[in-house]
Amino acid sequence: MIRERVEEALNGIRPALQADGGDIELVDVDEKEGIVRVQLQGACSGCPSAQITLAMGVERAIKEKVPEIKQVLSV
Repeated sequence: MIRERVEEALNGIRPALQADGGDIELVDVDEKEGIVRVQLQGACSGCPSAQITLAMGVERAIKEKVPEIKQVLSV
């Protein structure tokens, strides 16, 4: 199942986010459109680097494990 694979990818990067005082929550997986929605939490939610973290870290990690995913959005 795609959602489980996305969760697995997030669990792989979660320790790095938590080390910076943040975290990430999986909000939704739209399997038909290939879109994942996540919510950055804690220090990550207001961090100026959040968009870079999302694009370079989170999105890349998810796409590596789940190539069906086309886009990761922060909500």
